[in-house]
Amino acid sequence: VAAPHDAEIRKDVQTYYGQVLKKSADLKTNACVTTARPVSKHIQEALQNVHEEVALRYYGCGLVIPEHLENCQILDLGSGGGRDCYVLSQLVGEKGHVTGIDMTKGQVEVAEKYLDYHMEKYGFQASNVTFIHGYIEKLGEAGIKNKSYDIVVSNCVINLVPDKQQVLQEAYRVLKVRRRLYFSDVYTSLELPEEIRTHKVLWGECLGGALYWKELAILAQKIGFCPPRLVTANLITIRNKELERVIGDCRFVSATFRLFKCSKTGPTKRCQVIYNGGITGHEKELMFDANFTFKEGEIVEVDEETAAILKNSRFAQDFLIRPIGEKLPTSGSHWSLIWLRKKSFQVF
Repeated sequence: VAAPHDAEIRKDVQTYYGQVLKKSADLKTNACVTTARPVSKHIQEALQNVHEEVALRYYGCGLVIPEHLENCQILDLGSGGGRDCYVLSQLVGEKGHVTGIDMTKGQVEVAEKYLDYHMEKYGFQASNVTFIHGYIEKLGEAGIKNKSYDIVVSNCVINLVPDKQQVLQEAYRVLKVRRRLYFSDVYTSLELPEEIRTHKVLWGECLGGALYWKELAILAQKIGFCPPRLVTANLITIRNKELERVIGDCRFVSATFRLFKCSKTGPTKRCQVIYNGGITGHEKELMFDANFTFKEGEIVEVDEETAAILKNSRFAQDFLIRPIGEKLPTSGSHWSLIWLRKKSFQVF
């Protein structure tokens, strides 16, 4: 049973997204507005094919469209009005499937309204999208089985749930081995004071429940994920004087991470890797994370952890990987936290 505090937060969030917000223009900060950055042509086309009402009800803070989507089974945690699900459903193709789960009934109803519209728009014989009304920290109650998805995505929603560890634990459970969670969320530069953590509007705006950024690596590795790999990060600006006063010196970023469900086997040495190219939309260049952008045919030296991820994930087919016999001076959680500190949040 949820604690009264958690139940109250849940109710406030449902009210905010079910009744207060009718479209993205109603937001009071830019936390839930995706920063424009270049996207490949096939993603642009997929975004343009989404129905206008669904697009208007988008409240995400990133672009949760990873690579290698063809024929995948994808789960979207906190799918809202369905925009990301419908983009992903076009990219996975008719043999793939996308499931969206959201706790706000009104949002799920909007998403379900356009199942046939998108099926016909994409020229599919049957819809490859399912929407579920349920809680992202209780996927078992929604009937979602162990190791049933290739990719789990989430766009600015985990911050709205009081128990982040439970959400990540559930995502880990439903992912197949060597698969990944690819998600955008909001993080803070400081441990949040009570005044921010209990502020209803700041919770609804994805700030009041934001995770202190150092906690992500600790939680992820506690559950069994590889250390988080930052893809992008953007500083959030607050466009509201009253909210700025409440926030004070605290700073927020929206950040996109890859979290891989680790395999127990893999290279134990640094490696040289060559990207073969050819991934749809990333034929010549693959931005893996803030540290590594791989260009087709170029030799890149990577640490043991990156080599293990590349070898034991869907990326294995896209790389030539060769050990070079040099071990990292340090490894494990200590190293990952140093990496996060140096690389992840230079925006703070």
